[in-house]
Amino acid sequence: MPTPFELYDLRITVVAIQGRSVCGMRVGDSFELTESSKLRIPPGQHFCIYALSAVLPLLAAKQRQLSAGDWMERDSLVACPDPDERLIMKIERLEKRRMDSDELT
Repeated sequence: MPTPFELYDLRITVVAIQGRSVCGMRVGDSFELTESSKLRIPPGQHFCIYALSAVLPLLAAKQRQLSAGDWMERDSLVACPDPDERLIMKIERLEKRRMDSDELT
């Protein structure tokens, strides 16, 4: 019997670069995580793998509704690990999607 559940689609956007952009990213660059695991980068943009590595561990939690007191429910800013860039990204929830656990691994 299928087990339905809900996940948010997410958008991750560069909201500040307080140093120098070594990787060539700009404020406004973004990607979306949809349908549980599909990464979509807008045409003509790229996303630095080091910035991506900083945000990846948080995405599964941000896709889910958490209790109001959970810090992951409140916090949405993530810093790139490159100290010269000081690139800040924001995770925002988009639409909530009903999924079927039998269709996922």
